[in-house]
Amino acid sequence: LAFATHMDVVPLCAAAKPKRSGKRIVGEGTTALGGDNRTGCAVLVTLAQTLLKHNLPHPPITLIFTVREESGLQGARFMDKEILKGVTMCFNVDSKIPADLITGAVGAERWDVEILGKAAHAGVAPEKGISSTLVAALALAEVRRGGWFGKVVKGKQRGTSNAGIFAGKDKISAAGNATNVVTDHVYIRGETRSPEAKFASAITAAYKAAFVKAAKQVKDDKGGTAKLKFSSRAEYPSFNIKDSSPAVAHAKRAALSIGLKPKTLFSNGGPDANWFAKYGVPTVTIGAGQYEIHTVKEYVELAEYAQG
Repeated sequence: LAFATHMDVVPLCAAAKPKRSGKRIVGEGTTALGGDNRTGCAVLVTLAQTLLKHNLPHPPITLIFTVREESGLQGARFMDKEILKGVTMCFNVDSKIPADLITGAVGAERWDVEILGKAAHAGVAPEKGISSTLVAALALAEVRRGGWFGKVVKGKQRGTSNAGIFAGKDKISAAGNATNVVTDHVYIRGETRSPEAKFASAITAAYKAAFVKAAKQVKDDKGGTAKLKFSSRAEYPSFNIKDSSPAVAHAKRAALSIGLKPKTLFSNGGPDANWFAKYGVPTVTIGAGQYEIHTVKEYVELAEYAQG
């Protein structure tokens, strides 16, 4: 057996100060808590500690602690596959409700676009400039108008998308340098998700088409337009384990043994399980009480942590 979790947290968790408040662990201040996924780390460490302390019999167990899960499952993607040698099933701790067994999840693509406009004095000669900010605004408005932004539903196909980073040349700092300068460089990074890889690619294609169209609409006084650098790549694959899988049966037995009513779910979030399944190891993701993740309202429900 293998048990997995990830060690990293989102940037909003920096300087988090956890405290007990009644039956919960909450954050003290204006940061997220990091229950995603410090709860998972605590579960795996407790598992090892309990087996060793009480000298309990068990099959061979592999504990996997990954990094960079929050930035696209990078740790699981590039892990040494030898770690999984001999493993027939895995249980990933990275959710909230212990009885909700995540047995499938969407796949994702990541896209990047650089909009290269032209700087000019915004007060003296704005017509001589090409605003990268305006190109970006028109493109994103076009994507939303076409139903490709946020939750995406096209017939029977489902997906999501987001433009997550809006920056300048260094791809980190804010776009633009001053209000009196026409912005000449904008960088945007986004993602698309879907259970179907082809539909995720279709959503990405809609973004590319919108940026190409917007770049042609914004011109300087001589008819010049912005230049684009658009690229995309698959981030992680989707997966779906059948309920008849031994891994699912094993997880259900464990939940039933402590009085829970297990059910299987398909997730719109991508856990490390996407890659473990890709590597041939059926993986069920369970919860350990983490709620309102990636927000300043995040908390850990201690009773559900204990069940996990």
